[in-house]
Amino acid sequence: MRFIQTIKNIWTIEELRKRLTVTFLLVVVYRLGCYVALPGINPHDLEQLQSQTSGGLMQLLDMFSGGAFSQASIFALGIMPYITASIVIQLLGMVLPSFQKMQREGESGRQKLNQYTRYLTVLILLVQGPAYLINLQHTVGLTLTTANVLFLTVVLAAGSMFIMWLGERITDRGIGNGISFIILVGIIARLPQALFYEFISRMPGAQGSQGGLIMFIIEVILLLAVTICAVLLVQGTRKVPVQYAKRIVGNKQYGGARQYIPLKVNAAGVMPIIFAQAIMFIPLTLAGFGQSSGGFFGAFTDINGFWYNFVYFILIVAFTYFYTAITVRPTQMAEDMKRNNGFIPGVKPGKKTAEYLDAIMSRITLPGSLFLGIVAILPAFARSLGISQNFAQFFGGTSLLIMVGVVLDTLQQIESHLMMHHYDGLMKEGKIKGRTTGSAY
Repeated sequence: MRFIQTIKNIWTIEELRKRLTVTFLLVVVYRLGCYVALPGINPHDLEQLQSQTSGGLMQLLDMFSGGAFSQASIFALGIMPYITASIVIQLLGMVLPSFQKMQREGESGRQKLNQYTRYLTVLILLVQGPAYLINLQHTVGLTLTTANVLFLTVVLAAGSMFIMWLGERITDRGIGNGISFIILVGIIARLPQALFYEFISRMPGAQGSQGGLIMFIIEVILLLAVTICAVLLVQGTRKVPVQYAKRIVGNKQYGGARQYIPLKVNAAGVMPIIFAQAIMFIPLTLAGFGQSSGGFFGAFTDINGFWYNFVYFILIVAFTYFYTAITVRPTQMAEDMKRNNGFIPGVKPGKKTAEYLDAIMSRITLPGSLFLGIVAILPAFARSLGISQNFAQFFGGTSLLIMVGVVLDTLQQIESHLMMHHYDGLMKEGKIKGRTTGSAY
């Protein structure tokens, strides 16, 4: 009954109803575009391309594009070029003074950075477009001429920029967090098919069937358990108390209240997994060029092997510390507290406060990085238990963390609208906590 009443409350709020409707319509447009094939492509000739995207990096790209990559769609390149450009601009903002200055300029600086991100996205698309077309030439026999390459590259670039525009419209007029929501839709779009094929493969009489329906139920329970663990990882925080000193202006007293700094257990988000995956695909590529499945590089061609997952785990832990160190700045936090007459009880303001915050971040980052590494390699354990390749991807890694993070952010947006109009939130007790730091992807 409470769920039905919450739905009624959501539909009662006119602004929220309009935002949800706009979001739904834009998502429908995106999903329809994923099935519009490129000019000159016969959809019936895509069997080899779909086989190519059944594992490895290609499967990850296909998942993020909502299946458009394997459909040779006008949206085949998806939103990933924009994500790549955003990451590059974000990293440049940490090392280049000119970009740091724009970050401090507020809304005007943010608009400049967004424009640079769009320019960089176009450059990436102009490189990825011809590469994707060459792959189509080898897999589906696409005839390429200079004119075809130029025309189809423009089509692919326009498709990705249109997806970016849809994401921005969802942010402005929809439920918000548009780019992340587009990625979420692409990932969830693969879940029903993966779940269905896993169910069919477990049916008695199916080829290679093991465990039957009991095994399928156990898999679903394990998936729910892993999802709950991912929720805890996203929401985990360590609250540091901050006491603000009393200030007397005239005959009035201000301040004196105690507040908290929420330090995230996983402040780096999914970025360590993205960086680690990029590194791990280097030996895979070199092994492919060498046409060898043995030796040092050959040991990393098996994504289910021990050494691949061990090194992958270590890289995630290392990148978690690295990314946390460059995004969470205890010195700046200490200066901001001192400027606002704030202090941590029992700790001197200034340098001592920065050291205290740095020590806390180091302690809470360790379990966060280990937990993140375990979640990242869980698909390998799932595959070792006989779970199919497509379904195993939902047991961890980037896809699971993105799904959990974006869903929590979306629910938090809806809850804020309900609370603002004096309705009960989505939960009976407490509030939904989304990702308060880092990017959505």
